[in-house]
Amino acid sequence: MAWALLLLAGLLEMVWAIALKQSDGLSRLWPTVIFAIVSTISIVLLALALRSLPVSVGYAVWTGTGAVGVAVLGMALLGEPATLGRIVPITLVTVGIVWLALGD
Repeated sequence: MAWALLLLAGLLEMVWAIALKQSDGLSRLWPTVIFAIVSTISIVLLALALRSLPVSVGYAVWTGTGAVGVAVLGMALLGEPATLGRIVPITLVTVGIVWLALGD
């Protein structure tokens, strides 16, 4: 159950990060509202997952999942460049997340 909560928290981290970008420095109402609500839910889910997961694993997987997801979404949806210099490190972070999760 902790891993499911952590995965959901990581997915929601992607949502709030994109909403934060769309909020234009918290100046647009609805993206700001989405950011505030979803970030709170994401952190609460992380806290629940950390009840039974080590913080070193849980936090790393949460931030890594969010970072990789946002990087991919930025390239896919926001027109950010999909260069080899971005794809290789994103792939390495993904491998690290999976490795860390499987090692727990």
